Amino acid sequence: MRLPGTRYQEPGWEEVRKLLGQCSLAALRTCDPARLRDPEARDGLLADYVELTGERLRQARRSPRAVAAGNSYGDTVLELALGLLYELQARRADWDAFCTAAAAEHARIEAFWREAGGEALLRKKLNDMYAVLRDKVDADHYQAACGRPCSANRIYAYRMLDTAYGEIARLFADWEQHRAQVGAVLGRELHGTPIEVRQLRSIADCRAEWVMRWSGTLESFTGSPGPLHTRSKRFASLKTAPDKICEMLREIGEYEALSSNQDRDWLRDRDDAALWMEDYWRVLQESEEASTPGPDRILEACEDALDAGGVAEPEPEPLEAPVHDPQLDVLAAAVSLPPGYIQAAGEAEQRAGWVARELAGDGLAVRLAVYAKLLGPGDDSYPDAWRDPASGELPTMQQLAGLAQVSLPTLRKRRDAAIARLETATMRRTG
Repeated sequence: MRLPGTRYQEPGWEEVRKLLGQCSLAALRTCDPARLRDPEARDGLLADYVELTGERLRQARRSPRAVAAGNSYGDTVLELALGLLYELQARRADWDAFCTAAAAEHARIEAFWREAGGEALLRKKLNDMYAVLRDKVDADHYQAACGRPCSANRIYAYRMLDTAYGEIARLFADWEQHRAQVGAVLGRELHGTPIEVRQLRSIADCRAEWVMRWSGTLESFTGSPGPLHTRSKRFASLKTAPDKICEMLREIGEYEALSSNQDRDWLRDRDDAALWMEDYWRVLQESEEASTPGPDRILEACEDALDAGGVAEPEPEPLEAPVHDPQLDVLAAAVSLPPGYIQAAGEAEQRAGWVARELAGDGLAVRLAVYAKLLGPGDDSYPDAWRDPASGELPTMQQLAGLAQVSLPTLRKRRDAAIARLETATMRRTG
């Protein structure tokens, strides 16, 4: 289903949900699910959960599930999963609801996630949290795109109507095998091929009375009441409002028709654009290799201002060369990094730019954590000596904490403090 501004309402959502569940369970095993029951620990636990789940998602970035299409707009499953994960930080109510549900289950069965089937129960609670969150996110984006009020419950109602249309279309397509139910949906006994079978070409052709009758037939034909015939209040506003159903069906159909040309018109230019971008990045890479820059892209925004003001950037001076210490090899091995990693990474940084010099007193682990936060763990500008050979990216925050011999929260605080100093230094340099 397509609606303006929404990204999570298409079949790719199932793969997004599975990827989030898989990586969330791995993250929670590391940060101890027992903390879910402590209200005072929830803030810190949320930060740990988001950081660790994000790392697991990035580690899975080349998996078939992660690179699969998440929707018809070109977003991958991984991109949608990361976007929803980071939305969680801004929507604490959903995290609190998940923690409360997990704590209630813990009170019933202590450490339930360690019992047989317990992880499946924990994963279901995570799925519930993300299902609510995705509708809230899409409702906000729908409002921004259309300028009309929209709640998460309304997004859910749109999806129910889209599902209802799909089921009605399936019945109509095979009407001879479902003659009794199709007749009930149409409100008459069938004699020959019903003309409505040929008329139903898209959701815009679906009629409100068909949806209401279809819902009414489900208990007789499937044993379960239809969405408009349960005691739930979720669709209370639709149960007696065929005009409202009709309007929502038309809106879905009109937007799908409007947006469907995105799959054709611009795709013919995509290959040319891809070749242009390849040339652009090749030239840029050659330029960077010629000037041997460090991972200093935080400076790009202020270089023009420095040039315009006539202020010459001083020649960067090498950082103090690292001294080899056999004990450092032990630290590296303890976090699954190759022997000599710390010395090699330090040597690769010796002619890095002003960021490295500004943070010289913070230690290598903090500096790498800053780069990972600002540029991402796999930026093309990183020297090979900085990368973990196993992942091809910077070490994870857990590995860096091990190198620095501090806890993960302590490393995170030092990293954030360093970034705050960089922001101040950047403003000072740009005047």
